[in-house]
Amino acid sequence: MSVLVITGTGTEVGKTVVVAGVAALAAADGRRVAVLKPAQTGIPDGAPGDLAEVVRLAGPVTTRELRRYPEPLAPATAARRARMPTVSPRDVAAAAVELASSHDLVLVEGAGGLLVRFDDGGTTVADAAWALNAPVLVVAHPGLGTLNTTALTAEALVRRGLESVGVVVGRWPADPDLACRTNLVDLPEAAGAPLLGALPDGAGLLGRDEFLEVAREGLSPWFGGTFDPEKFAAPHPC
Repeated sequence: MSVLVITGTGTEVGKTVVVAGVAALAAADGRRVAVLKPAQTGIPDGAPGDLAEVVRLAGPVTTRELRRYPEPLAPATAARRARMPTVSPRDVAAAAVELASSHDLVLVEGAGGLLVRFDDGGTTVADAAWALNAPVLVVAHPGLGTLNTTALTAEALVRRGLESVGVVVGRWPADPDLACRTNLVDLPEAAGAPLLGALPDGAGLLGRDEFLEVAREGLSPWFGGTFDPEKFAAPHPC
């Protein structure tokens, strides 16, 4: 694997922190890592966005942002309102391929959910993944409703012929309720893919060294971590 697309089941699910965690583990293993953000919305020019957060947590990995729009809207809507160019799957694929030529791992972070529109033609991060023939990692929230949004995302991936490598819980609460605990068991079935991690809510507030250890504990050996879903679920009985 040289390119991995990371999408959320919606907004505010901890996608950027998961991206940072995967990047941090790969970089700690000596791999050359790049993170590509096709469209950043809701951040004015010159202000730090998601990629700055990734660098703060993961270290000096390569980053590239293709488009930035000032309003916190879907990229297509934000571009139209700002009268700015949109980003296309071809743009994303070209940038990812270029980065892959000089890096061992390229992480492509989507905007919100899988089918959030990049342009008025309806193209999405799913189209970018298809253009790259890249696998997709899904980041989900832990609580009530996540089984539905995760299953819908998984169904959309299957219908587009895309491979889902698994699902990661992006914001695991310090005091999980019954829905969170039972979802640990049910999420793999909803995703049609294994549970590959759970990062604690607030992990993005940690310093770099502490974040690396949290990422190692919270992400699967598939990423270089030590996460075991059965051991993780054991202290959280249903």
